[in-house]
Amino acid sequence: MARYTGPKDRLSRREGFDLYGAGAKLTRLMVPPGMHGPKGVSTPSQYGRQLREKQKVKRFYGIMERQFKKYVTQALKTRGNTGEKLLSILERRLDNVVFRLGFAPSRPSARQLVSHGHVLVSGKRVNVPSYQLCPGDTVSLSGKAINIPGVKAVLEKKDFKIPSWLEKKAVVGRMNREPKIEDVAEPISVTDIVEFYSR
Repeated sequence: MARYTGPKDRLSRREGFDLYGAGAKLTRLMVPPGMHGPKGVSTPSQYGRQLREKQKVKRFYGIMERQFKKYVTQALKTRGNTGEKLLSILERRLDNVVFRLGFAPSRPSARQLVSHGHVLVSGKRVNVPSYQLCPGDTVSLSGKAINIPGVKAVLEKKDFKIPSWLEKKAVVGRMNREPKIEDVAEPISVTDIVEFYSR
């Protein structure tokens, strides 16, 4: 699948939210991108708000439009809360789970770990970032991956908070159950996204 390879700070500034975990390195977060500076404060329409939320979540998980639309269609076809199902699909992506377990410092680096074949799912090598995990699956790193400086640094962090739907022991993680809306700490309005695609 394709991925975005352009300037990332610009996307974070557009959404007013640190999408890629740049932290202190990200400057001018509250200033929209563009060479002529801020255009003044305007109240977005309902469509504009829904579009921005859709773009934010799409960029947050590192997904292109076609794949994101597929996920929404899949969520709309299932019974129950569509928004919760959509978030569950996004959170259960292998690259996201690798990031949530604290095996990588960001989602883009987690995606790279997966696509380079450094991640094992239930003992088998998987190099597809969009691979959907199921409850009971285990995720571990290859011996080569543990020695990568960036991975080693993030594994040494003791204050990394792991979501309740996952558990981790050393360099092995396990998915205990499907994630729910309340398990996602980031400010995401799935209602706006579902309404955007339901028009």
